Amino acid sequence: MSSKQAAMRDAYGEALLELGATNKDVVVVGADTTGSLKSGVFASKYPERFFNVGIAEQNLVSIAAGLALAGKIAYAGTYAIFVPGKSVDQIRNNIAYPNLNVKIVCSHGGISVGPDGASHQQVEDIAIMRAIPKMKVIVPADAPSTKGAVKAIATIPGPFYVRLTRPSTPIIYESGFEYKFGEANVLRDGSDVALFACGIMVPEALKAADSLKAKGVSAAVIDLHTIKPIDSDTVTKFAQKCGRVVTTEEHNVMGGMGSAVAEVLGERCPTLMKRVGVMDTFGESGDAGELLKKYGLTSADIEQAALGLSKVR
Repeated sequence: MSSKQAAMRDAYGEALLELGATNKDVVVVGADTTGSLKSGVFASKYPERFFNVGIAEQNLVSIAAGLALAGKIAYAGTYAIFVPGKSVDQIRNNIAYPNLNVKIVCSHGGISVGPDGASHQQVEDIAIMRAIPKMKVIVPADAPSTKGAVKAIATIPGPFYVRLTRPSTPIIYESGFEYKFGEANVLRDGSDVALFACGIMVPEALKAADSLKAKGVSAAVIDLHTIKPIDSDTVTKFAQKCGRVVTTEEHNVMGGMGSAVAEVLGERCPTLMKRVGVMDTFGESGDAGELLKKYGLTSADIEQAALGLSKVR
């Protein structure tokens, strides 16, 4: 893991530019957050393929659906609190039900939005979107994986939801690495406990693994970037190998990545596990780092969860 940091939003803008140059069917729809999401760079280069619908999120996803019906690959994005927050009905019926080629890429997921407070801290979106039939869900860990994911999904038919975060994050992957949709990335092998993480919790899981190693605990770290369809084989493999599982995400523990892992293990390989995430509560206004600490989303929290499981016989 690099000490350098980069913004997922910048990577999104870069990916759109590259897609725009190679695929004339790529169009982008925004909702007055194009400066923040960096999709405005696409607008500057390809104004005829960019549509800013204003602060009208239900229109955002519906217009994207119409463009997809016309044969376009439509990328639609704003803040996660607004999409899916204000437009679940339109996403379900206008995009997912007809299985349209719309790629919803939203930033500002989780409580790391910080000072904007609970009204803008989306901690339910993964649960909402993975429950919609035909919808595929990705939560990248850093800027390079964001860029890889955004470009990769252009070639995969059907609807996607890609969830980004607001702050810059540590770089996990080298620039230009090959992103593989649906395949979990094993970042660290281990034999005592498997740490499954997504989004900004991936670097925290790596830190926790380092600390656990110093205590004699061998921790595997798996970036479970594709929440749906989940990589059931990798989840099962490491659950069987380690016998204990910790999941960690910047999302409500109800219905998110941890729940998806629990579903797999419940059917395939019942395993002792602990979910680290937002404990079914709303956030509050504050510095992002302070909030992550208060709500139990740090490497120390992951480490304690793993050590707690190691005491269970």
